[in-house]
Amino acid sequence: MSAVPTLEVAGLCKSFGDLQVLSGVELSVASSELVFVLGPSGSGKSTMLRCCNRLEEPDAGDIRLQGEPVTGPSVDLNALRRRMGMVFQHFNLYPHLNVKANVTLALRKVLKLSRAEADERAMDCLSRVGLSDKATARPAELSGGQQQRVAIARALALEPTVMLFDEPTSALDPELVGDVLDTLHDMKRRGMTMLVVSHEMDFAREAADRVIFM
Repeated sequence: MSAVPTLEVAGLCKSFGDLQVLSGVELSVASSELVFVLGPSGSGKSTMLRCCNRLEEPDAGDIRLQGEPVTGPSVDLNALRRRMGMVFQHFNLYPHLNVKANVTLALRKVLKLSRAEADERAMDCLSRVGLSDKATARPAELSGGQQQRVAIARALALEPTVMLFDEPTSALDPELVGDVLDTLHDMKRRGMTMLVVSHEMDFAREAADRVIFM
């Protein structure tokens, strides 16, 4: 294991009004580790994940990415979110754009890649999730599992250091879950560092390096 964790959470606290959701959460994820977070609804799993990339502002505690602070007023949030990819339970694809355009949008707007460079990287990432043949399809023409794999390809295309998954299979029909889990399996095989909030107990038991309960 690396001496410096890829992702480190220390003393994380978060409240919404009088409701304290997180109280002193401690967590570290090593390079290339797949960590599953399990627990009942309302235990703060998704809130912790959203604090990690500052979609929610922590009330207290420290979060570090490869030893560098994530919290604090001087952090460049756009740069942070390029290094910390996030995949949600709802796919958040642009319905008016085809699959390839959904993946290339951030590559061209954020990373300022040329159209040719963005297209090449997008097709590589779509190939990794088994969807290169759907590049010209619109999201509405895809199954939910395929849409989720496009969302994963879009996050992968930014070449993040760590990937966060918030219930990536919970919005899917049961028969579509396997394809998304196969994609996670392949990402683990390739060495991606991942923190996954999920209820997929069997997959966690089979594939995770560690399972954390909240």
